[in-house]
Amino acid sequence: MHIVLDDIHKRYGRVHANRGVSLEVRAGTIHGVLGENGAGKSTLMRILAGYTRPTSGRILLDGDEVRWRTPAEAVARGVGMLYQDPMDFLAMTALENYALGRPWVPARELRRDLEARAAELGFAVHPEMPLERLTVGERQQLELLRLLSLGVGVLILDEPTTGISGVQREILFAALRRLAEQGRSVLLVSHKLEDVEALCDEVTVLRQGAVAGRAERPFRTRELLEMMFGQPPAVPRRVAGAPGEPVLVFRDAWATGGRAGLRGCSTTIREGEVVGLAGVEGAGQNAFLRLAAGLNRPYRGGVEVCGAPAEGYRRLRQRGVAFLPSGRLEEGLVAGLSVLDHFALGRTRIPFLAPWRGAAERAEGAIRRYRIRGEPGTPVEALSGGNQQRVLLALLPERPRLLLLESPTRGLDLESAHWVWEQLLAHKARGTTIVFSSPELDEILMVAERVLVFHDGALVADVKAAETSVAELGSAIAGKTPPAPARTPSPEAVVEAP
Repeated sequence: MHIVLDDIHKRYGRVHANRGVSLEVRAGTIHGVLGENGAGKSTLMRILAGYTRPTSGRILLDGDEVRWRTPAEAVARGVGMLYQDPMDFLAMTALENYALGRPWVPARELRRDLEARAAELGFAVHPEMPLERLTVGERQQLELLRLLSLGVGVLILDEPTTGISGVQREILFAALRRLAEQGRSVLLVSHKLEDVEALCDEVTVLRQGAVAGRAERPFRTRELLEMMFGQPPAVPRRVAGAPGEPVLVFRDAWATGGRAGLRGCSTTIREGEVVGLAGVEGAGQNAFLRLAAGLNRPYRGGVEVCGAPAEGYRRLRQRGVAFLPSGRLEEGLVAGLSVLDHFALGRTRIPFLAPWRGAAERAEGAIRRYRIRGEPGTPVEALSGGNQQRVLLALLPERPRLLLLESPTRGLDLESAHWVWEQLLAHKARGTTIVFSSPELDEILMVAERVLVFHDGALVADVKAAETSVAELGSAIAGKTPPAPARTPSPEAVVEAP
């Protein structure tokens, strides 16, 4: 299908999200829509997918102007969107989710269709598996197959590599290339230059809601960066400093959670350290963080935080511990409440009573400092994913002792991610310990001093970031020979030290 977006404008009150955007996508090509967070990428694609209506402008599909009232109408005409956070039902099986949006057919026939489509694209799908047991990447593959089964000829993917493993990324890219060869049009919405450069034939760059430029393969990285930001963003610098007293101690800790749980984990993390957790999704790193935050309890072994057992997140908050989850609207924020509401609730000391005095000032200050593109009264679900992440970061305490972060730059563009790390490393300069997970090994090596690698629920490597590489970490993640361990004291040695 040949797509033309002509002079698209979209306003949300005083926010002008799209400013006269025009875009053309030829059939059988992969077209990148690149830009920083809040540049208007997702808004533009939601207009094309029928999720929202433009304030003005036209959509042309094979030369005919179309006007969607719902996403279902767009899908019926062959336009489907894969959202950044999969829009599926976790309580249902893969096959039940696959059946959504179609007339009833016998389960056996539906299963054969699902398995055949999955095999054609190299996806491994288990029809009877509950979705809550699948990774984000596997749920994404299932949603892609469902859209294809509905006859979609235009595929829109919004930040599809956020939160998936490198292996899943390669499988997805191979599938998208195959679909383009079959004549489908693919739009890849991303802030990641490496994704666009690896996959796309053409790219349109948005900046502050307008088209900043266009380019065709072969792409020039510096040129794309200048279109996105005006100038290449600065890289955050590690903050020097010797580790202090033990802050987080795991002693043979076993726990459930994720796909593999956590098995026999022992390690010590000290005051002022920045420690990155690496592994495929569900390999143990998120179970590690949730034990440290007191959200889960080990069924064997123990976890100590700031010198006492990790018992309950509320108590740990009082000791200076803060946890940032990867699920923004699922766990971190409350859909239906505004940015202002969150800054009032963040200071609540008495149940059912929110301290409104000063909340507006704090919200406005956070919007300026964290460059949140929204207003105090904006509902958090109306913000882009990157701006939701900024709100979560702004809600962290000013002087934490221990920060536990699940993918803190998830969904952020390069400049925003570097800016976030400048803020986090400023905490480290004041003695804060930072422990974070990330699917990006380059990010871990850029800011971490130590790297803990998890495989199938086990801590398989503990190395100094300066003494390892992406290749060595990748080998350990895959369960192969791990890098040599860093010389860090065991929990027992820490306890016995004078």
